[in-house]
Amino acid sequence: MALKIHFTAADLARVTVAAEPDPLWEVLLGVHAIQVRDPGPVLSRWRTRTGRPQSARHLAHIAPARGYSPDFLTPAESAHGLPAGLEAVRATPRARLKSEVALLAGGRPLAPWTAEVASGRLLRELTSTLAAFHRETVAPHAELLAEAVQDDRRHRARVLLDSGVEGLLTGLHPLLTRSGDTLVLHGTHVTGDLHLDGRGVRLVPSFFCHGAPTVLADPTLPPVIVYPMALDPARYGFGSTPAADPSAALATLLGKTRAHLLTAAAGGRTTTELSRRVGVSPASASYHASILRSAGLLTSHREGTMVRHCLTDLGAGLLRRGGAERADEISRR
Repeated sequence: MALKIHFTAADLARVTVAAEPDPLWEVLLGVHAIQVRDPGPVLSRWRTRTGRPQSARHLAHIAPARGYSPDFLTPAESAHGLPAGLEAVRATPRARLKSEVALLAGGRPLAPWTAEVASGRLLRELTSTLAAFHRETVAPHAELLAEAVQDDRRHRARVLLDSGVEGLLTGLHPLLTRSGDTLVLHGTHVTGDLHLDGRGVRLVPSFFCHGAPTVLADPTLPPVIVYPMALDPARYGFGSTPAADPSAALATLLGKTRAHLLTAAAGGRTTTELSRRVGVSPASASYHASILRSAGLLTSHREGTMVRHCLTDLGAGLLRRGGAERADEISRR
């Protein structure tokens, strides 16, 4: 099976790449990743850390890992941020809710919660559940996702310069091939023809997409191709690369978490990298980094959407001496 995506010259001129993660696509695909047996090494570690929150149990009924998920869960407005996307979901007309949930059911009985969503009576609860899943499983890794998207964009920019927009499209994933003016998406999850008719297409790199690129089922909606980014487990490992053990003296002086964080910051690390290496949340890593910065042990500066932390001379000296000889200097700062 395959989906044939038909381009015109106008469509090739209107191909865009998302500059940041699309929150509701990440929610949908994150719900899928929690349900499948093996989403890959990076997402498996994310799933181990995340667990299966209550929000995922509800959403699994309306967003099964296999087959159709309603298009209204990933509106185009989500490209402008989570609040805009949730507002678009809340505004979904009842006729569309009914038709898309019926397509999801495929003639089978609906779970009671999904049936209530289809009626329009649980739209606010649906958006609250989507927001809860994002808050619990996606937002804690926002900096990591943004970093991955920026890495992907830099790669796509190089491909575009070397091979043009046609090379960009076919280089997204091995399951995407080109035949003349047609881009073919192979897979059992898609079929038919999608005529862009001058609308162009938005390419959406996704952290949680796994296995194959995906598209919206309704050809009248703004076209998107959501594709999985190539994720290096060593870089996006959710705690798989621990920081070196600090000395006992340093841990006694600063506390174990801050000592680990200071050790991990050698050479410069982003907040996400620190959280991953130390095994704490990004929010916790940011908090402890602020304490170390106030003590004069770290400096922090923004790089686009990320914040990078580096050792000061005092911090580097403290690491070299194990903490004991510089305690009095810190206490005076």
